[in-house]
Amino acid sequence: MEITTIGLDIAKRVFQVHGADASGRAVLRRKLQRGEVLAFFESLPTACLVGIEACGTAHYWAREIAAFGHEVKLLPPAYVKPYVKRGKTDAADAEAICEAMTRPTMRAVPVKSAEQQAALLLHRTRDLLVRQRTTLINAIRGHMAEFGIIAAQGAKRVGELVAAVMGEDEVTLPKLARQGLRLLAAELHALEARIEQAEAAVMAWHRQSEASCRLAAVPGIGPITASAIVATVGDASQFRSARHFAAWIGLVPKQRSSGGKQRQGGISKQGNPYLRRLLVVGATAVIRHMGGRLAATPSGAWAKVLLERRPARLASVALANKTARIAWALLAKGEAYRGVPVQARASAA
Repeated sequence: MEITTIGLDIAKRVFQVHGADASGRAVLRRKLQRGEVLAFFESLPTACLVGIEACGTAHYWAREIAAFGHEVKLLPPAYVKPYVKRGKTDAADAEAICEAMTRPTMRAVPVKSAEQQAALLLHRTRDLLVRQRTTLINAIRGHMAEFGIIAAQGAKRVGELVAAVMGEDEVTLPKLARQGLRLLAAELHALEARIEQAEAAVMAWHRQSEASCRLAAVPGIGPITASAIVATVGDASQFRSARHFAAWIGLVPKQRSSGGKQRQGGISKQGNPYLRRLLVVGATAVIRHMGGRLAATPSGAWAKVLLERRPARLASVALANKTARIAWALLAKGEAYRGVPVQARASAA
């Protein structure tokens, strides 16, 4: 019995192993406790191809198992599901993983290093704190609107509401309501301090990354977006082309083509929603704030022409697609951004 491929269905406590030989015949079906997993792979006499679904803790197990000389592939769960024959059991999932990873066209998720996951943890922490701040701001606005106290839109204008809460006017705002709102205001102040700490940590990591600093020179990509792209992508050569990278983020049209007829809908929204949101927000900011300077770069000139015949939201998503392609080119080729102004390029010609 020689095991060549192993499908590993991971969990919190009980793991399922499905092993197959070179012909694809099942030769091992076994349950492992969490503490037995590494010892099992260390005891295997030969290196194997190990498949794991790309889910929680998958990158940790991939790094640990690869340290014993095995080749580890992380497969998207959506690609494994068609190979589940019937029912939903750990043994069926492990068998499906073992079969799916042997397909020649199967795509795998690159294993992230501990440093990449640490950088992404900073981003996830900041994103969670920002969403909590938004929840608190909406709560304060909603509660004070019940007493006729309104402030202009925008997170920065909530300070007017906080100032009213800290006041002593009990005619407009009852004392009991003021006590509750002061608790929310204190929590909002603490959240803002934590967000600043998280952003400072992200900025420190960004300054130490040469690739992240190069990406930050692209219009629409700031330090937050640049560091998120570098930490998430790692090696850009895993993508065949810039369009492949944009499609992975979900910024390309959804295909509904059949019978020789090409039908395209909205963007697919596949891949990484965090990067997609950052890129779209950055592109929207470029279109909104550059104004007359929008045509100063080739991408801006292209977006300005598009704005003349398409809605602003469509143009911002299209510009985000172009920005993603530029980011891939910078990472894959190791070059710096050359945003030559249109006027200088015309005069040079």
